[in-house]
Amino acid sequence: MRTGPTNDQLRELVSELKRVCYSSNSAFWRRIASDLERPSRNRRSVNLSRINRYTEEGETIIVPGKVLSSGMLDKKITIAAWQFSRQAVEKIGRCNSRAISIHELLKSNPEGKDVRIIG
Repeated sequence: MRTGPTNDQLRELVSELKRVCYSSNSAFWRRIASDLERPSRNRRSVNLSRINRYTEEGETIIVPGKVLSSGMLDKKITIAAWQFSRQAVEKIGRCNSRAISIHELLKSNPEGKDVRIIG
């Protein structure tokens, strides 16, 4: 029997994502909600080196999981994720990039346009 996330904040985020995807018929937010509903051991963990390798300057990306600090970031990008390691936030800030929550991205871009999923 699948129970979903036990973290109350994550459960609220998933509910909000589902509300938005049903009202706007957005497959993008439906995909993010289903990825976040996975068990924590199956959620994505992405290092900064991978983000740096597969992104371009000025891009907005989303990681439906955790961003880890291994590697360096040398591009100015916006990264939205469920969680960030403390060191990853420090490295992102040093290169003038932005680390935001998925909730902030949802508020600023309810259609999910021009956002790539990494992980």
